[in-house]
Amino acid sequence: MLARRITLGMVALAALCVSAPASAQFFFKPVDLSGPPVTGTEPGMIGPGLPGASPAELRAALVWNLRAALNVAALQCQFEPTLLTLDHYNALLEDHEVELKNSYDTLEKYFTRTAKTKKAGQIELDRFGTRVYSSFSTVSGQLSFCQTSASIGQDAVFAPRGKLGDVAIARMGELRASLKAWGEQYFRTRRVNFVWPVLRPLPPFGNEKCWRKGEYDARKCGALSL
Repeated sequence: MLARRITLGMVALAALCVSAPASAQFFFKPVDLSGPPVTGTEPGMIGPGLPGASPAELRAALVWNLRAALNVAALQCQFEPTLLTLDHYNALLEDHEVELKNSYDTLEKYFTRTAKTKKAGQIELDRFGTRVYSSFSTVSGQLSFCQTSASIGQDAVFAPRGKLGDVAIARMGELRASLKAWGEQYFRTRRVNFVWPVLRPLPPFGNEKCWRKGEYDARKCGALSL
């Protein structure tokens, strides 16, 4: 009888684990960060602002912010492999290569137009890219950021080509909100001890020499420990 109870208990536990949602990687019930679509004009939504930008330029900035955020997630969230943040990012680069390039070209034209010369525009574009990456650095909100990035990364991978901007518009507000420190929502009334994962050092976002067209340059600043 005891053996039968143990067996039944193990079966029930296995079923619970199989049916558990992806959010259970960190929380039984994560905070709901969903919000309305954004335009890119909201303060801090695209990192540094783009005065006088057209709707197309703001959409390009949102796409580039999404790419930067998922790049940061690919670097910082591998302590939980089931999130697949690295796989999502690599698939994003391949599946949405054309839209990413078009977004970069649109931003390049914006900075050339506002800076008056192509050289000055390129300098401002590089600064913009570095500041965008810096705006996604997180420590206290790492768990919620990684979890949200995994969900958004999956949406980005399955988005039709040419529609990556729609994903950015729909979920950038949620992604920005995830950078804050959020905790368990189910056990809010009781004390729960949690062992935080070891945080790896963040890439040197503030050093513009370490970044080239939004990509970390390991040859200049050394390899990152993933």
